[in-house]
Amino acid sequence: MADRVKISIENGVADVRLTRVDKMNALDDAMFEALIEAGERVSNDPSVRCVVLSGEGRAFCAGLDMGNFGRMSKAGQTNGSAEPQRNRLAPRTHGLANRAQQAAWVWRECPVPVIAAVHGVALGGGFQVQLGADIRITHPETKLAVLEIKWGLVPDMAGTALMRTLARDDIIRELTYTGRIFSGAEAQEYGFATKLSETPYEDALALAHEIASKNPDAIRGNKQMFNSVSQMSDAEALLQESELQDSIIGAPNQVEAVKAALEKRAAVFTDA
Repeated sequence: MADRVKISIENGVADVRLTRVDKMNALDDAMFEALIEAGERVSNDPSVRCVVLSGEGRAFCAGLDMGNFGRMSKAGQTNGSAEPQRNRLAPRTHGLANRAQQAAWVWRECPVPVIAAVHGVALGGGFQVQLGADIRITHPETKLAVLEIKWGLVPDMAGTALMRTLARDDIIRELTYTGRIFSGAEAQEYGFATKLSETPYEDALALAHEIASKNPDAIRGNKQMFNSVSQMSDAEALLQESELQDSIIGAPNQVEAVKAALEKRAAVFTDA
């Protein structure tokens, strides 16, 4: 993993950086595995209270490595069978997802907030990876695209499940049908960028440290609520609020939050 993704943890914030700088952090087999491993590692670390996901070098992620497309172009070599020999995508290998989808979905499943700092380019699979974050802080000149149509494909890295909660249906369809490249400023207009920044990485870290200073039980409860509420009836959503609050209120971290606020000091929480 170390040659694709690097993780450092400080004061409850996991700084997760894509490090395949020479390829603009493009997605090859090793990068898929590294993203999934990184997501699982921070998800299972009780000391982590917030995650920043970014790319080193000139880009967040340029999408699928061009070498993969070269192999696709030779897919006519069927070895005598009726269709090309390749692994099927429909089998679920990671819970709800297959491996490629999990590289983006793992950040949605992460029990703590994930903030993506997006710059340079976020194309195709790279665009979908950053969609997995809770919050996206994006440089206004970033180039983004649902690029799969360029290669005769549909988005297949959890993009449809993630996009539908962020942008209007007609916007999603137009971008997907055309593969049009759009800017970070347009991404904010459409709903794909939470906020714009000339320094997205620095702003993402600052926000992550702010979030990490809050009651970790409440932060995790908030993420659990937002991840599941879209699949619930009103009655189920209201009950979920109450059940989560029952599990948090009066617990040591919540009591510490009240004491720290009244005493005007920084709270000292225990890990979730």
